[in-house]
Amino acid sequence: MIEARHLRVLRAVASTGSFSAAGRELGCTQPAVSQQMKALESSVGTPLLVRTGREMRLTQAGEALVRHAVGIIAGLTAAEEEVAAIAGLRAGRVRLVSFPSGSSTLVPTALAALRAAHPGTRVFLEEAEPPNSVELLREGDCDVALAFRYEGAAGAEEWDDLVVRPLLTDRLVALVPDGHRLARTEGSVAIGELARESWIAGCPRCRGQLVEVCEGAGFSPRIDFATDDYPAVVGLVGAGLGVAVLPQLAVESVRPRGVRTVALEPTVRREIVALTLPDLAQVPAVAATLDELARAGARQSAAR
Repeated sequence: MIEARHLRVLRAVASTGSFSAAGRELGCTQPAVSQQMKALESSVGTPLLVRTGREMRLTQAGEALVRHAVGIIAGLTAAEEEVAAIAGLRAGRVRLVSFPSGSSTLVPTALAALRAAHPGTRVFLEEAEPPNSVELLREGDCDVALAFRYEGAAGAEEWDDLVVRPLLTDRLVALVPDGHRLARTEGSVAIGELARESWIAGCPRCRGQLVEVCEGAGFSPRIDFATDDYPAVVGLVGAGLGVAVLPQLAVESVRPRGVRTVALEPTVRREIVALTLPDLAQVPAVAATLDELARAGARQSAAR
């Protein structure tokens, strides 16, 4: 019989590449990892790992078992959490992954409300941009992932296997220095009017969207600076070193000084969502987290 604890060890060994590294990740010793791997191989009746010197790789059977382990562990976690809630434990744990501008706007409001309503529920937050955050969810390394996708972008089916909870619709806005010729413009500005400007680009996915929008308007942006740090983007624009296009949520996550936001044409929007696995959506703590994130998104939209 295959035990869940052995599957967790196998997945750790597969992701880290060694018994010692897996032990560090799991908080146990290297001999304990080796012993559990031997027990698992004995249970399934076939080798799962090939050891050649210091290198370790999965056999075909090992690859198959790791592939199934993610769903099995997620299902067991869902069962354990739901049974605990039914039994009146009134406790839960949620591992949340969010992109930075979501972490500083939607997440604090949601988690404060969650703590007030369910003080026994603990939430652990890490940051990652999609698609990395989505992969962490699929690999069983988090329970809820905040992600976004741009309207009309290819790959709309990439979340078909997940539970998708819409939070809000975010639009791209231009950032220009306070003394810029377009800083006091009322209404929207065609992005082509910024064709001759120096550009400051944001995160890789937003950078790709910027290039795509500019090329659609008939020009390629001259990107002089690129940074994943939104305050740095705002600071560079405020210093007069160029212009930028950022999601409105990213602008709201910092205190923009020395810059003005300008509405853009064509309008470019991105859908911000919370994602989880179907099994995990039934876990009370996860469901409550999704509910509070949705309420935070509604409040953010209403405040605009």
